[in-house]
Amino acid sequence: MKILVAVKRVLDYNVKARVKSDGSGVDLANQKLSMNPFDEIACEEAVRLREAGVATEVIVVSCGPTVCQETLRSAMAIGADRAVLVETDAALEPLAVAKLMQHVASKEGVQFAIFGKQAIDDDAGQTGQMFGALMGWAQASFASKVQISGDTATITREIDGGLETLAMKLPAVITTDLRLNEPRFITLPNIMKAKKKPMEVIKAAELGIDIAPRTATLHVSEPPTRKAGIKVADTAELVKRLKEEAKVI
Repeated sequence: MKILVAVKRVLDYNVKARVKSDGSGVDLANQKLSMNPFDEIACEEAVRLREAGVATEVIVVSCGPTVCQETLRSAMAIGADRAVLVETDAALEPLAVAKLMQHVASKEGVQFAIFGKQAIDDDAGQTGQMFGALMGWAQASFASKVQISGDTATITREIDGGLETLAMKLPAVITTDLRLNEPRFITLPNIMKAKKKPMEVIKAAELGIDIAPRTATLHVSEPPTRKAGIKVADTAELVKRLKEEAKVI
């Protein structure tokens, strides 16, 4: 069984995002970019399934500019077998990414796909579900446990009321939750091995797929600065301020 894992290059989660002076978007110049944390979890889970003998090959796929090759190399250092970059400089929305992933999945003949539940740059949380709809596959989002036996996947997922367990026939797609696993530390030997693993580059413009955006960003702004806290002398003053300023009593 082949597993497809979608990975995205995003602003590193340790970096404070800065908005461009013209408000057109987030400033990524001279900033550290890395693999989306939820996609790291997805890659780790796919590698564990291969190590358990459930899968035969893990293929990581990214859509974006040439620099995304660095992110794919990181995924192969985790343990993925090979990578595919659908190269484009266009701004991609979730539907466009899902269409490009559909092309790769159909071409490669994969039976299972793992997506991060969301990307930390746009928090859309839509690509995995759109991919499943385009492929006509069973799907389970926010997976916290994955078990595959034969042609059946048993997925435990987190819902508002607790946990829900689903059984579905393969092929299928899941999106990963934080509690699914903890990605392994990438060692230097594995980084060196990743440099020798095969990577295919496909030009998105040559696929004939409509990836034109459906929406336009009008303006991006930073959240308002929080006011500094104050100290009160006693409980009476606290209650007074709550009544007159916080409006909670």
